[in-house]
Amino acid sequence: MFGAIDWFVLAAYWSISVFIGLRAARKNRSFKDYMLGGGSMPWIPVGISLIATSVSATTLLGVPADVFDVDMTFIMTNVGSFLSILVIGWLFIPRLRSCGIQSAYELLEKSFSRSVRRVAAVFYAMHLVLRTGILLFAPSLVLAPILQIPVGAAILISSVAAILYTWYGGFRAVVWTDVMQFLVFFGGGIIALFILANGIGGFGELVVLAGEAGKSNWFSASLDPSNARTLLSAGIVYAVLEIAIRGCDQQFVQRYLSCKDVKAANRSSVLSMVLGLVVSLLFYWLGAALFVYYRVKNASPLPENLGVNDVFPYFIVNGLPSGLTGLLVAAIFAAAMSSISSAIHALGNTMEKDVLCKTTGQESMFRAKMWIVLWGVCGTFAAFIAASQVGSLLKNALFFTGLFTGPLLALFLLSFFAPYLRSFSVLSGVVCGMLSLLLFNGIPFIPSYAPPMGEVFSWPWNPLISCTVSVWLALCVDFVVPRKVVNEVV
Repeated sequence: MFGAIDWFVLAAYWSISVFIGLRAARKNRSFKDYMLGGGSMPWIPVGISLIATSVSATTLLGVPADVFDVDMTFIMTNVGSFLSILVIGWLFIPRLRSCGIQSAYELLEKSFSRSVRRVAAVFYAMHLVLRTGILLFAPSLVLAPILQIPVGAAILISSVAAILYTWYGGFRAVVWTDVMQFLVFFGGGIIALFILANGIGGFGELVVLAGEAGKSNWFSASLDPSNARTLLSAGIVYAVLEIAIRGCDQQFVQRYLSCKDVKAANRSSVLSMVLGLVVSLLFYWLGAALFVYYRVKNASPLPENLGVNDVFPYFIVNGLPSGLTGLLVAAIFAAAMSSISSAIHALGNTMEKDVLCKTTGQESMFRAKMWIVLWGVCGTFAAFIAASQVGSLLKNALFFTGLFTGPLLALFLLSFFAPYLRSFSVLSGVVCGMLSLLLFNGIPFIPSYAPPMGEVFSWPWNPLISCTVSVWLALCVDFVVPRKVVNEVV
């Protein structure tokens, strides 16, 4: 059970997070300080912040559950991460750094028009607020029974604390709390794995038994696009999603711009990939250890009808000594708070710079703070909405990720290689790219809709499909439609 010592550990974690925000606020003298850390942040904490932003509470809980249920084949997504780092370092970071921009979508106005910039910012905001809601709600399902509080209270605890230190401390607070949060959830994972391995008979015994049970299987060379657990889908095709996130997401672009130069930004990007691989290995083996501990060794009985998503939380409450339970719960909160703090800070910058297109100054910093609070409230509200869609939570998340990230990547690729296109052509291609996913995916909240090719491609293909359709149709529209027919979108 969650005891007094565990509550003390959890309270200490929240207090340190708020303290970091208060300390960071001392250096916020301008909009650039508040949004980009003054443009001189050290690359090591920025790199740690990049991976802390990427790793959500659903990762901490979902990865062990997936291995417990199936195997480690999704570890091949790290191949996609490696490929994306090469593209980001060669193409995106140098161009983003050389344009003199302070937000990701400012680049699109330089290439096309302010309308394209605003559309991209709105797409990004819609995607991120929906994702934030899911990333807040999913861990709250676990935290609520552990803490014996309502799910709504668990959502509010994560969101209010994150909104507070982000609003007050700005970008520096986000980065340095990310560093602390990374250490908390990574340290918590190591401790959990050590205790499980010790209960099994050591790491050697864990590796042998996990291999015999098929839980350490990680590679599949199948070329079936409908299977997400292959090198083609989870590795190579998944790279497109990684490129879209690492190259077009304001959360990532902010961090590249916060470093002092291109070399430092690339170092932070590479560090995030290396740490991502380490985190993946840790939590994939944690899932294998849970299976061996409960199913192979039968070291402790599991309640009947316990779902795979509940095995790790059950171990946290019943398999850890007092104090360590609080640390693991703090790790879940850490991942959830890291997700919302990075999201609302990025959205604050996007609204001020890309939607309102305001110049930077003290008034902009004040408005950005207000946007952070507003988006924090919207993300919290989205989490409560997600609570009514439990059965389709993962499907909804994957649908909206493919819906927005692919077209956003298309916009950036067109700005790099075809800046001569008309805004009308670009926006037409993007809209059609989004609609193309309806051929392969169901529509959330409309369960009666059956996509005509719903079994052809697995979820990693969605960003590739929407990006490819967006690019080709934008080029075709610009070539086919005469310029005198089009009233240019300004």
